[in-house]
Amino acid sequence: MFNVASILILAFLAVTFIQSGYDKVMDWKGNVAWLKEHFAKTRLKNQVPLALFHILVLELISGVLCIVGGIQLLVNNGRAFGLYGGVFSCITLIMLLFGQRLAKDYDGARTIVIYFIPAVMVVYWLS
Repeated sequence: MFNVASILILAFLAVTFIQSGYDKVMDWKGNVAWLKEHFAKTRLKNQVPLALFHILVLELISGVLCIVGGIQLLVNNGRAFGLYGGVFSCITLIMLLFGQRLAKDYDGARTIVIYFIPAVMVVYWLS
């Protein structure tokens, strides 16, 4: 069955995570500096570069899986890669949410929920 909604959400997640990963790679020093200040009063204050690297890897995996999943769904109605992309997206967003809550950035945490809802929807639809 051709699922336009799933393809659109996978495209949305792919753009979100690939662009975010690209930004981290292209402005690594700026991101580290901003995040060191953001997490200065948390237990992550000395782990910012390592944590940022982990998030970068998860974002790129999520984005690539969403791209492949959207293509697979479009070409042969396969759901596996889209499901993996949705699951990795959810894991990535939960990690980002944890960081925002730890930093007591409740507005930032609330914003992540906006991305989490479609990610969970695509996992539900493709599982």
